[in-house]
Amino acid sequence: MIEVRNLTKKYGRVTAVNGISFHVDAGDVVGFLGPNGAGKTTTLKILTCYHPATSGQATIAGYDVLTQSLDVRRNIGYMPESPGLYPEMKVHEFLKFRAALREIPRRGRRAAIARVAVLCRLSEPENMMHRNMGELSRGYRQRVAIADAMLHSPPVLILDEPTSGLDPAQIRSMRELILKLGGTHTIILSSHILAEVEQTCDRLIVIAGGRIAAAGTPDELRKSVIGPSRIVAEIKGNREKVLNAVKGIPDVRQVQIKSIGKWQRVTIHEKDGADHRSDISALAHDKGWALRELRDEAGSLEDFFVHVTYEQNIASTGDQ
Repeated sequence: MIEVRNLTKKYGRVTAVNGISFHVDAGDVVGFLGPNGAGKTTTLKILTCYHPATSGQATIAGYDVLTQSLDVRRNIGYMPESPGLYPEMKVHEFLKFRAALREIPRRGRRAAIARVAVLCRLSEPENMMHRNMGELSRGYRQRVAIADAMLHSPPVLILDEPTSGLDPAQIRSMRELILKLGGTHTIILSSHILAEVEQTCDRLIVIAGGRIAAAGTPDELRKSVIGPSRIVAEIKGNREKVLNAVKGIPDVRQVQIKSIGKWQRVTIHEKDGADHRSDISALAHDKGWALRELRDEAGSLEDFFVHVTYEQNIASTGDQ
């Protein structure tokens, strides 16, 4: 559905996007991540025909973003980070105006507006359609912006920071809406909120220094940095006896131990596919050791993000 090949964008001597390539299959919800200045918004503006690329190629639904921009615009719905809403207009007036700009036939505009109003819950818990947009909360303004992007039923949605500035309740509501839309649309979602991206996206693309730093599922990206998961246990017993007993468990690669009073905090690094929590529990029971903690500790998406963007920025600095 979306294909990007060797895309580059330069502003004078500054290279904002540096030869990136990726693809998004139909029906995927893809998170587009990166620190400030990484090139995320520039890439999205190229895909939505706001900026031309310096070189490279990008197609959406088979249409080239440079030479077939009108066809591309008919197939995408774009929600920028700061949507251009008119505070003095009522919501239904704005959507009617936007439906006309999108060349929706006059006889179909009322139905299109009613459809997105229901989908974006602009009539719940009270009807927002007859409110001035300047009176709406940030969360409802974001909903109006998504409704605008969906008026013409595009197969592709491109959302730039859709949860920016929202409170926790509004973020949850926005997440539910994106998950619902993901069943029928291809979505690229740019965000700084890693927990939200992890819960809403099938796949992630990380950009740093204008280049693709990594791509994959959230689980694949975590494992690419931290390796196999590790077990953390707190056992009450003699330090050396606990250490030697745990080291004796098959398929344990490495054991780290730290004394906390009479308790030993043990971190066990396992081989791929191993899970020794039941072995640790049985060992403590057989030795008569108290066990107050036993858990599988996987790295976080934040760990991955910090690691990979740091490495990419260092590499980009070295290229200059």
